[in-house]
Amino acid sequence: MAEGDGEGPEIPRSRLYDYLENADPDDKVGQAPRDSVESPSPGPLTGAAISPTAAPSPGSTDDIACARREFAALLGEFRRTPVLVPLDEDEAPLVGDYGGIRWIYAFSDESALAGFAIARGEGSREWEYRRVLGARLLDAGVPATGVPTGVALDVGSDGGGVLFPPVTGIVPDAAAVDTEMVDGEDRGER
Repeated sequence: MAEGDGEGPEIPRSRLYDYLENADPDDKVGQAPRDSVESPSPGPLTGAAISPTAAPSPGSTDDIACARREFAALLGEFRRTPVLVPLDEDEAPLVGDYGGIRWIYAFSDESALAGFAIARGEGSREWEYRRVLGARLLDAGVPATGVPTGVALDVGSDGGGVLFPPVTGIVPDAAAVDTEMVDGEDRGER
């Protein structure tokens, strides 16, 4: 836009749009951009999340066992992969509350974060984030909140997102909502 064209002041463009425009739609979610100077992530983080302790839906026992194995593989991949955690104005992880659970937002790559920012109508500002290993986020970040907290990976992404709820097997038992303390001893419901 040229000066003096009468359309008002030019709003600076956020670099987040560059990530979206340069994203290859054939790339799998969770892989680093091709021009990234950092080492690529070990593999894609995709799939529908189900809680390993969720009540089974009607289906065969083999289907349930298969779904649990798939979720366990996805959880293992998440734990080994660095993710991007956007920060709020106080440099704390950006979170959202839904269903009585606090969710820490995490993203597999810059284009997933950019899509989230634009969907929120905040694509014009710079987003600060930290790269955090998934295991550290689940094992240290979740308990540090002091309230029931899970991790929402790639929320708002085209490929769907993945929820890692605060249940045993995903977060430390002390931060899980499906355990109870009896006489100071953890009596997990498993």
